[in-house]
Amino acid sequence: MSVRNQDLQAIAPVLATFDIHQTTSVDDLKDANLGEPVALTGSNEIGPIGDGELLLGKLISLTLSDNDDGDRQATVQVGGICRLDVSATVPSVGNRVVGGSSGTVKQAPVLVADDPAGGNVARGTVLAVNGSTDCVILLN
Repeated sequence: MSVRNQDLQAIAPVLATFDIHQTTSVDDLKDANLGEPVALTGSNEIGPIGDGELLLGKLISLTLSDNDDGDRQATVQVGGICRLDVSATVPSVGNRVVGGSSGTVKQAPVLVADDPAGGNVARGTVLAVNGSTDCVILLN
């Protein structure tokens, strides 16, 4: 009997709805950002994740269309297992992650004194790594 491939991403996703941060009255997230990691930017508001920022989750869907700035809502996977693109430094299995460059995540830095007062910026547990392309993360 052969080993069955498992789709871990189908296991218990936790989804939440957020407003979208705007820059000069234009939404910071568009349809092209679907599937990318996002960060909390304000009270119940999200935007693209920046380098070294705390990962909130994966952008799953957006309401309306790209032309409806200010009226769209975003659905974000904030728990469960997801796959996200990676950039250098590529995480290893068991690592935690932070925001990388251009819609990616990267290995979290070593705990240091400059971590924010609210806690370390790292999130998740990397379950699998696909070379330098993407990784599977438990959003815990």
